[in-house]
Amino acid sequence: MTKERVVIMGAGPAGLTAAWDLTRQGIEVVVWEADPVYVGGISRTVEIDGFRFDIGGHRFFSKSAEVNEVWRQIMPDDFIDCPRLSRIYYKGKFFNYPLEAINAFVNLGPVETANVLLSYVWAKLFPIKPEPSFADWVTNRFGLRLFQIFFKSYTEKVWGISCNEISADWAAQRIKGLSLREAIVNALASKKAPQTAKTLIRQFFYPRLGPGQMWEKATALVRKAGGTVEMNHKVEKVHWDETGVTGISGTNQEGQAFHQTGTRFISSIPLQELILAFDPPAPPEVIQAAKSLRYRDFITVCLVVKRAKVFPDTWIYIHEPSVKVGRVQNFKNWSAAMVPSPELTTLGLEYFCFEGDGIWTSPDKVLQALAVKEAVQIGLIKAEEVINAFIVRMPKAYPIYDQQYHEHTGVIRKWLSRFKNIQPVGRNGMHHYNNQDHSMMTALLASRNIQGANYDCWQVNTDAEYHEAGSSGEK
Repeated sequence: MTKERVVIMGAGPAGLTAAWDLTRQGIEVVVWEADPVYVGGISRTVEIDGFRFDIGGHRFFSKSAEVNEVWRQIMPDDFIDCPRLSRIYYKGKFFNYPLEAINAFVNLGPVETANVLLSYVWAKLFPIKPEPSFADWVTNRFGLRLFQIFFKSYTEKVWGISCNEISADWAAQRIKGLSLREAIVNALASKKAPQTAKTLIRQFFYPRLGPGQMWEKATALVRKAGGTVEMNHKVEKVHWDETGVTGISGTNQEGQAFHQTGTRFISSIPLQELILAFDPPAPPEVIQAAKSLRYRDFITVCLVVKRAKVFPDTWIYIHEPSVKVGRVQNFKNWSAAMVPSPELTTLGLEYFCFEGDGIWTSPDKVLQALAVKEAVQIGLIKAEEVINAFIVRMPKAYPIYDQQYHEHTGVIRKWLSRFKNIQPVGRNGMHHYNNQDHSMMTALLASRNIQGANYDCWQVNTDAEYHEAGSSGEK
């Protein structure tokens, strides 16, 4: 038999999980990562001047005992238990999330509360059928008024498109098991009582130095086992012939060219980039399907605040339409080790955008000024407390799940099935709603397929489990 050499495109959670699992079996692995510094993809932890911050917040929990065991094997000693505290900011008020009955009633007032309940009753009596969109799906389960208050503005900030364009699949994956009735049950229940909705977990694991610590450790283990992780190697061409994929080629930021051959290939780079890299090119209809896939880009403005404690939350959802910020992370409340001084706090103001739009192309100073202005407007800080700021742009952070994405990925999957030696894995790699643990599971299954199994990686998470489903460690 020919000795296997597995070439992995992308050093995010999926790519590195596959590399870690394969090297443990003595299989030769080569990983290409385009970034010159960071592994982990969107689960990286950026460090500047001793301040560490996430690209978004990344909780570690899974109802898969196997995924939990992988985390523990890669990094057995540096997890902490992080209590979840999050709120929603809307119309100048903070709503506890998960909902708490008295807090919600006081903030909404009796008239608005009555409108919400009447709207819910109407939705139960006259549901929208069929329900192809996010708007339809949520309205049927929460009523139109609550959809308008707590779902519409935030969701459209995140995705940059109308809720009517977003697939109902994504709604089912995000908030499965929760309706207004379930929310009320949880709101009235004791915090110590078992929660009926799986989407409302209150505690999770977190690496002491941020999620990037996990993937930095995974990279070290892959290299220690004899695998190769090449940084600053961007995949530009995927070479193939009638036998299958034969190799990849690309360049670094300095323009130096590289080429790598292999027997098996795993891709966690964006599915669009993978298809457009095929050389010879894929058929026109496959190229068109790939070009039709859409992505949402992401900017974090990390503000260093000269105050020991700013607010108690780990993060706050900003549903308020008068500001552009979508979410605010308090990294110190995730782990005190994320901030080098106990007298300081770092806040991550998150802006969802499209690469090339006005926010994306704004100079760093403009973004800093916007973040400070909006943090002050919300009432989180005073402008004079900000002593520094760091800006990180993340292209293709989130695949967009519009109503056509299933059709486009179906065309791509059908064509890719002709190749028996390449497997897409992970959220971006499959343009599939995979969270970190689901992405890792697709990678573990891909690794086992290379070792002789026959799993369908596309079936992971097709039961529309929300990424907060289950409690950390649940079997």
